[in-house]
Amino acid sequence: MTGLVYKSTGSWYTVKTLNGKIIECRIKGKFRIKGIKSTNPIAVGDIVDFELETKNDEVTGIIHRIHERKNYVIRKSVNLSKQTHIIASNVDQIFLLITIDNPPTFTSFIDRFLVSAEAYSIKTILLFNKIDAYGDDTILEVKYLASIYRKIGYQCIGISAKTGKNVEKVKQLMIDNVSIFTGHSGVGKSTLINAIESGLNLKTKEISEQHQQGQHTTTFAEMYDLSFDAKIIDTPGIKGFGVVDMEKEEVGDYFPEFFELKQDCKFNNCLHIHEPKCAVKEALDVDEIAISRYRSYLQILDGEEEHYRTDNFEKE
Repeated sequence: MTGLVYKSTGSWYTVKTLNGKIIECRIKGKFRIKGIKSTNPIAVGDIVDFELETKNDEVTGIIHRIHERKNYVIRKSVNLSKQTHIIASNVDQIFLLITIDNPPTFTSFIDRFLVSAEAYSIKTILLFNKIDAYGDDTILEVKYLASIYRKIGYQCIGISAKTGKNVEKVKQLMIDNVSIFTGHSGVGKSTLINAIESGLNLKTKEISEQHQQGQHTTTFAEMYDLSFDAKIIDTPGIKGFGVVDMEKEEVGDYFPEFFELKQDCKFNNCLHIHEPKCAVKEALDVDEIAISRYRSYLQILDGEEEHYRTDNFEKE
């Protein structure tokens, strides 16, 4: 039998078959997927083959094969630095919620997130939330930020989860897709999801950043079917959704505007830092590339995780 993994609780997996039947499944023995060092072999969103087993009148499944993933989202495992934890797989799109203040979402955080999503071939849509609460100056800031990301090719939508502005537009994008909504704690994820599907009471409510730091919160991802032919995967807190296992030479490839210019650099392994005749730096000098994006790029090259909390956009 074949089914889709809706929930994982460590050792048991809730699988929904093609005809809508729910079976609790487990895996037998060691499961290793080539090329992925992961603490969890099976993730929400995986398509799996399993066999039924009856014990004491209880029917369960034993998973023996995982279908090839088109992509996956990971975060670093808390305890094992080299290991990663796959949050979800076969994701069609991620909606990243951004707020300018209360709480602020910094450009370094947005860019780091986008690099990870590019690296794992997942489309990201930027949702600028709480636009009902902003004054004129902040709205200008939203428009400026959105213009930076639109120019690169990312879809940006100004929304208000509270008043419902553009929520219908988001719903239209979700039809026939598996979506993840994410962002810092306090950006309005729960409010938005409730505006999209009011009957959905998500178990993993937004976790405060303070609570999350320094302790392992064992929340598991879970997939939900929505009433309008869409699926959503509710994911644990975003802390540590990082750039994992990437060579320095690769980072620029996941900045679409850098990648486009790469062929015009004098050196084909140009890191766009000190090299002469670098097309990226020339574009930066004439404001063709946003300085905030370039600063984020340098921070990722430095491997400085701490810059999550610094903005690259204020100082212009």
